[in-house]
Amino acid sequence: MHSVDRGEDARPGPGKPDLDQLMVSAAEGDREAFAGVYDVTAGPVMGLVRRVLRDRAQSEEVTQDVLLEVWRTSGRFRPDRGSAMTWIMTLAHRRAVDRVRAAQASQDREHRAALLSVDTPFDEVTERVETRMEWQQVRRCVRRLTDIQREAVVLAYYGGHTYKEIAHSLSLPLGTVKSRLRDGLIRLRDCLGAKA
Repeated sequence: MHSVDRGEDARPGPGKPDLDQLMVSAAEGDREAFAGVYDVTAGPVMGLVRRVLRDRAQSEEVTQDVLLEVWRTSGRFRPDRGSAMTWIMTLAHRRAVDRVRAAQASQDREHRAALLSVDTPFDEVTERVETRMEWQQVRRCVRRLTDIQREAVVLAYYGGHTYKEIAHSLSLPLGTVKSRLRDGLIRLRDCLGAKA
């Protein structure tokens, strides 16, 4: 294993910038500094995420998300509170654990649904009425979103588009699309919860 995987490359050496200083410069919008942060941290982040997730494709996706978050939130890094490598690796670990939890929650939902479908007698008329009422409620709540939020939610959940596809379709940065979706889903959740 290369020393990058253990984070040793984060230490300054002759002719090599300090990772903490690179982070401070990246926070000021210096793209070259962030490229340096990326070069030093991508390997250790991928190694940590891969150990948690054990799936290469998911690990690559989470690693990209983490490094994007590092770029967007680099202004939150405080050298007086710890090293940049520790801060970044903490973000990486949280993201990886969140992915594991989300996968487990999805499996648990599928398992419960499978158990219910076996044990519960099916009443087709009741099911149709409940489904229709739920869809009407969802439509009302979607109409209450702002135009911007509605557009992102409809593309994602009705159109089946990924964040990247939506960003490309709307000519917007990926982070903006994620924010719009998050805000729209929070408003939908609140609306649906209030109607329940």
